[in-house]
Amino acid sequence: EVSWSYPNGGCWPTLLWLLTAACIKTGRPQTAKRAIEQVKQRLSKDGWPEYYDGKAGRYIGKQARKYQTWSISGYLVAKLMIENPASLSLISLEGDKKIAKPRLTRSTSF
Repeated sequence: EVSWSYPNGGCWPTLLWLLTAACIKTGRPQTAKRAIEQVKQRLSKDGWPEYYDGKAGRYIGKQARKYQTWSISGYLVAKLMIENPASLSLISLEGDKKIAKPRLTRSTSF
């Protein structure tokens, strides 16, 4: 097993929607917007790979398959949530109903 490769910490594009959901829930949608913009052209150019290798997540994984539905759908769901944060309620747990109208405040970490 090689460090930072499948399945030891490679970068999985499908997880973009989870990052976006967390950013919206914590009031940091700008972080998600930046991530979506950064991967937008890269994923398309690279053929929507399954995962990336390396500590910086820059290399298409040696065993990665291209044109993966889960990579494409992760990107599309992230775009949907950032364009309409209320859509997050479609995937939230019952106890999270209060986030139907998330607070969108500027992060103090920037």
